Parts: sequence; C-alpha cells; structure tokens
Amino acid sequence: MKKYLIGLLMLLLAVTPIRALEVEYLNGESSEALGLPFSEAVAVGDVIILSGQLGTTPGELKLVKGGIAAETHQIFANIRRILERHGSSLEKVFKCTVMMEDIAEWPAFNDIYVTYFPGNKPARSAFGADGLALGAAVELECWAVR
Repeated sequence: MKKYLIGLLMLLLAVTPIRALEVEYLNGESSEALGLPFSEAVAVGDVIILSGQLGTTPGELKLVKGGIAAETHQIFANIRRILERHGSSLEKVFKCTVMMEDIAEWPAFNDIYVTYFPGNKPARSAFGADGLALGAAVELECWAVR
C-alpha cells in the first residue's frame, strides 16, 4: 500500500503543478460534531480521498440495522453525500478499498456494489478484516476526482 501511495503521489507531481497540490482537510457539520480523530475526506489537488465509510446514519455513530445489505446501501448514501458536498460524485470514483468482517459475504456485497457503478468500474482492492469499527460488516474507502 505504501508503494502504491508513493507511486500515486509521484504521478500527481508529474501531471499537476506544485501549487495545486495543497492539502485540504474536508469535513461536514455532522462529522465535525462527532469529534472523530480524522477528516471525512482529504483533497490533494483534484483528488479526493475519503476516509473509510461505515453504514452509519449521518451524524451518529450507530450502524443501520439489517446486516451487510443495509450497511452497504447506507455506506453508498454516505459516500455520495460526502462527494457531492465536496464537488464530486460516484461517477468520478476511480479507486475503492473494501474491508469485510466476513469475506463469505462477498457475493452479497458485490450484488449491491455493482448497482452503484453500472458503467465503468473503479479499480478495487478487498480483504477480510477482523474487528471493524462499531462491529460493522463492511467498510469502504474511495478515491475520486473533482
């Protein structure tokens, strides 16, 4: 992952003027009110990197009920809201990282995931994870452009 991030930074440096690579720490009102120790997203030039999203209702640290399906739909609602607030959209997502509590739920996640990316599919990595925050079934991190 570290080599990937270094490679991406080198690519950004090659195609973007240095002055455009200022870092913006992006937060909405509801995320600031929660006092979390991270930003909901960070922008570097025209690239927006979202923190991993859980299936929580906005402004609360409470997972929606209904397991993997309900959490996945809520995650995408959260991602869409954050991206739109900061000048992007799901159509501009180019990279996703999926963390799953139970990798056996991979097919159920994929059935929902593809409905949010009906055209071009972002590059994606995934892995099973033991002990996601709040006991979540899934966490999703996305990168997009503005």
